[in-house]
Amino acid sequence: MIKKKTETETKKENTPKLETESKERKNDPEIMKSLSVQPELNIALVGHVDHGKTTLTERLSGKWTDTHSEEMKKGITIRLGYADFTISSCETCGFYTTKEKCVKCNGKTVSLRKISLVDAPGHESLMATMLSGAAIVDGALLLVAANEKCPQPQTKEHLMALQISGIKKVIIIQNKIDLVSREEALENHAQIKAFLAQTNYKDTPIIPLSARANVNIEALLRGIQEFIPTPKREVQKNPLMLVARSFDVNKPGVKPAQLVGGILGGTIKQGKFKVGDTIEILPGYVVEEKNKKVWKALKTTITQIFSGGVPVQEISPGGSMAIATGLDPAIVKADSLTGSLVGLPGHLPQLYSQIALDTHLLERVVGAKEESEVKPLAKNETLMLNVNSAATVGVVVDPSKKNTTCILKKPICANVGDRITISRRVGDRFRLIGYGILK
Repeated sequence: MIKKKTETETKKENTPKLETESKERKNDPEIMKSLSVQPELNIALVGHVDHGKTTLTERLSGKWTDTHSEEMKKGITIRLGYADFTISSCETCGFYTTKEKCVKCNGKTVSLRKISLVDAPGHESLMATMLSGAAIVDGALLLVAANEKCPQPQTKEHLMALQISGIKKVIIIQNKIDLVSREEALENHAQIKAFLAQTNYKDTPIIPLSARANVNIEALLRGIQEFIPTPKREVQKNPLMLVARSFDVNKPGVKPAQLVGGILGGTIKQGKFKVGDTIEILPGYVVEEKNKKVWKALKTTITQIFSGGVPVQEISPGGSMAIATGLDPAIVKADSLTGSLVGLPGHLPQLYSQIALDTHLLERVVGAKEESEVKPLAKNETLMLNVNSAATVGVVVDPSKKNTTCILKKPICANVGDRITISRRVGDRFRLIGYGILK
């Protein structure tokens, strides 16, 4: 449990640092411009169904994400479950908040960081997002309900998915503390600690709060600031975008002269894109030549870029974003380009229709009520494979542990050494069983 600091201690510890940060940021127009527009961090919000993910998202961002996507509306909504919020701190008392004025003393606040929060309601959607890997998010918040025994099956699966995906910065949120007594909360806290002790996250912070009652949100904001730093971005490299969403925003009956090209939503992994750039998209689209399916790259121009809900001229790594292109809207409908990579022509990673992996399997299948042993891969077995933001189906042709070879139903764009998560059908759904390193 977190020991609450006194107001005097909080003010003494934070005021000098915050004053310095405030002056530095106000004197740097680029920092202030970035804070007002582009998020600098992507954080996944994960957890068991009904443990409060959507409610917490609404508390942080003011946006209720459990709705149908609005596509574009005076700006652009990247994807169902994406919401931005800004962490600010009071210049007077050091209190952390997402509001423009301090909710404790009504003092002026200084913006510290703008963050994109990824909340994926619905278990299958959540796992698909998580298994896209650490390339999409920089950290995660895992919700655990204080009024239920820990760990629940999905909680185990989610934490294992974070671990396999290489996400190191994770904060555990003990939610719904308003529904239990102090003794029950302490018992649940002990269960969480015992669960974490078996994982790579034994020293991760545990923050008790109530999203519904808006209690202890300040401690969570402080925890994010202190425990999940903004990674160093590689802006000098060739630009690379991971596509998490693609869609058409034109309404039925729109006149040809008013048509808007296809929209691609996702996140920038490295480099910078500018309005007017010519881009290449892989794996692109499929055509049939000589009775064989052949994938061909798409090339187009960036006509607009959206970040933080507003148009910008340039975009760099950090947060969710979207680009409007010159693509025929029919090509991008129904998320048909989700999982693609976007870059400058000739500078994208290699395209693979068959891959070889050095595989690392778990000892037991997690997520089910009864955890079974993970059996070795078998020849002709069908697997779900995830790399970057792409998901594909692979058929095993060689199950050797150090050289597992799979033929892919849909090709992937990746680099040697990339981590590819492996899921096997267990019962009525695919479950995470390990990962492989692309050879």
